[in-house]
Amino acid sequence: MSKLAGKVAIVTGASKGIGASIAKGLAAAGAAVIVNYASSRDGADRVVAGISDSGGRAVAVQGDVSLSADVRRLFEAAISSFGAVDILVNNAGVFEFEPLEAVTAAEFHHQFDINVLGTILTIQEAAKHFGPEGGSVINISSVASLNPPPNGLVYAATKSAVDSITLSMSRELGARNIRVNAIAPGGVDTEGLKRVGVVGSEFEKQIVAMTPLGRFGQPDDVARVAVFLASADASWLTGERITVSGGWR
Repeated sequence: MSKLAGKVAIVTGASKGIGASIAKGLAAAGAAVIVNYASSRDGADRVVAGISDSGGRAVAVQGDVSLSADVRRLFEAAISSFGAVDILVNNAGVFEFEPLEAVTAAEFHHQFDINVLGTILTIQEAAKHFGPEGGSVINISSVASLNPPPNGLVYAATKSAVDSITLSMSRELGARNIRVNAIAPGGVDTEGLKRVGVVGSEFEKQIVAMTPLGRFGQPDDVARVAVFLASADASWLTGERITVSGGWR
C-alpha cells in the first residue's frame, strides 16, 4: 500500500528543481498534489503532466506565497480539487549571492518576504485546514543556515529564520498532532544553482571535495526524505532539521 494513499499535499515552488521532485515523489507515494508556482506555468504544467501520466493526481495553482490572498487561494484550490489538506511542503524560495556592499533593502525584503514571510503565511493557513488527525509541514532550509557562505548574508539569514520557525511551530502545533520539520539540503543540481553559475564551477568542485559521499546532490535525494517526513514512518518526529548533503556541513 502506498505510504501516502488518500493524503493531499501542497508543494510551494514546485514548477522545477527540488520542489518538482518532491511533488512527483509525494504523488508516487499516493498523495494528490497541488503544484504551486509563482511564474513558470509551463514548468508546473509539465510536473502535473508527469504525475498524471504515472497515474497520479495533481493540479497546478499559481500563487505568490508572500501574499495572504494568494496563500488562501492556494488552500482553497486544494480543498476544491481534493477535499482536504494533509501535507504542506514549503519549498518556494529565492536567493542571490552578493557581497555586503551590494546588499539593498529591496533585495533584503524580496528574500525575506518569500523565504520567511511565505513560510509563516502558509503554515498559518495550513493550521486552519488540517483535519483532526493533524498534518505534516516540511520546510526547506539549507546547510547555509548553519554554515553561511561568503556573499550569502541575506539568504543564510532567511534560512536561519526558517530553522527557528520550524522549531517554534513544532512546539506550538504539536498538541494538535501537526508535525513541523525541516530539510536542509547541501549543494543540489538545480536550475537556480545553474543560474548563478555554481553548477560546473570551481565552487562546485570544492563542495564535492568536502562531501564525504563525493558528489553533488540531485533533487530526488531531497524528495525521498520529504516523502519519509510526510508519512506515518515519521510520526514521532517533529522540530527536526535533517541535513541532506552527502555529509557536507
